[in-house]
Amino acid sequence: MPTLANQAPGTRCRVLHVTGSDATAQRLMEMGLVGGTEVEVVKLAPLGDPMQISVLGYHLSLRKTEARRVRVGP
Repeated sequence: MPTLANQAPGTRCRVLHVTGSDATAQRLMEMGLVGGTEVEVVKLAPLGDPMQISVLGYHLSLRKTEARRVRVGP
């Protein structure tokens, strides 16, 4: 299943779910990464980490380790 971490800049996708039930997963969901939410990958840092996404009208920077926990679909 594809994750947010392996999406290219300019890609739009929908969040399917966030894996895990720890504090990091909870924080990601509190920031708006819940099932059905549309996100767009805005840009990647020069070395690919972190990545900037647009979600619910604001920009959010995520580390690749965090983005790997967000399952996405078309």
